[in-house]
Amino acid sequence: MAGEDSGGRVTHTVRLDRLIGRRVVTANNRPLGRLEECRVERRASAWVVTEWVVGSAGLLERLGLGARLVFGLSRGSSYIIRWDQLDLSDPEKPRLSCPIADLRRAS
Repeated sequence: MAGEDSGGRVTHTVRLDRLIGRRVVTANNRPLGRLEECRVERRASAWVVTEWVVGSAGLLERLGLGARLVFGLSRGSSYIIRWDQLDLSDPEKPRLSCPIADLRRAS
């Protein structure tokens, strides 16, 4: 669902349970990784996704530090994607809307 809020921003409502675990592809259809976690902020009466974490860092973030220690997992190749860098017009196929070079690496 898309609409425009009073601030002039376009808003989308997408079920998180349908996005987590989805493979993200780049603009030229190359796989980037899987959406493993989202970061949100409370704004007025709504929770708003501000960033997505793609790759093993997101999985570690979701599972907590304990999983990393127990299973010896590393962060590997992971990225932080701002909300406006991910095209969710087709939630079944999330697509990066910027070059990979514009993404932050997860630390």
